Amino acid sequence: MISQLLRFFLKLLLGIFAAVFAVSLLVAALVVVALSLLKSLVTGRKPAPAVVFGRFQRYTPQDMWPGGATPDSRTAPGARDVVDVEVREVRDDKRLP
Repeated sequence: MISQLLRFFLKLLLGIFAAVFAVSLLVAALVVVALSLLKSLVTGRKPAPAVVFGRFQRYTPQDMWPGGATPDSRTAPGARDVVDVEVREVRDDKRLP
C-alpha cells in the first residue's frame, strides 16, 4: 500500500518536473524570438531565420510553395535569350596630363 502511494507521488512529481521543463523551454524560445524581432526592428535588417528560409524557398520546386515565384519569373525579361556579340577592345584615348 505504501509503495503504491510512493510510486504515485513519484510519478506525479516527475510529471510536474517535466511540465515545468517544457513550459520553461517554450518561454525561453518565445523570449529569443521576441528579442530577435526587436533587434530586426531596431537595425532594420531581416531576421536571420527569414533570410535562411528565403534562400531555401528560392531553390525548391514550384509545387511545394503555392503562390511562389516560378524559375522563369525570377530571371530578368529576355535573360534567357542568347545574344551573339563581337568582342572588341575598348581603349581610353584620352591621356591624363
